[in-house]
Formats: sequence, C-alpha cells, structure tokens
Amino acid sequence: MFVFEDVLLLDDRAMQRVIRELDTKDIALALRATTEEVKQKFFTNMSQRAAEMLREEMELAGQVRMKNVEEAQGRIVDVIKRLEEQDEIVISRGGGDDVLA
Repeated sequence: MFVFEDVLLLDDRAMQRVIRELDTKDIALALRATTEEVKQKFFTNMSQRAAEMLREEMELAGQVRMKNVEEAQGRIVDVIKRLEEQDEIVISRGGGDDVLA
C-alpha cells in the first residue's frame, strides 16, 4: 500500500512528472503535516520560483483541519497510483520487479 510519505521512493524524474499533475493548493495542504524530508522532496523537484511560491502559500495559509490535509495527501497518492498504472512512473519498492532494461 502506497502512503503519502512514500513519495520518497520516487526518483526525481518520476517526482517531477507527479508534480506536473498536481494542484499547487493540494501540495501546500499536504505538506502541512509531513516530515521535512518529504517537503524537501517536493521543493527540490520544482523550479526555484515554483518552490518559493509554494513556501509562500504555505506560510500565508492559516490553520487548516487535519481532515483537509489528509484529503489533499490522498488526492496526491491517487495521482501517483494512476501514473504508475499507466506506466508513466515507476515506484522503486526495492523488489526485483523494479529492474528496468
């Protein structure tokens, strides 16, 4: 089962592909209740300008319900699963099936 924190399993190319599919508002919401490592995964795979705008949006937003954060994380996970099913990205789970030729 893929959970939001598993974005760390995505290589940079896959992460960039995922980010292109996402709404910035969902990213800003989802990153409110996650580790610094996950936040960095997003920021380093965005343009500097996009990362700055995202940080600004996160700072300006007031308090939000945890339910809303979890829903945004769920929408992101859904996009990742869809892209994997369409063979547009590969999630490196460490198994032998992930070897690419």
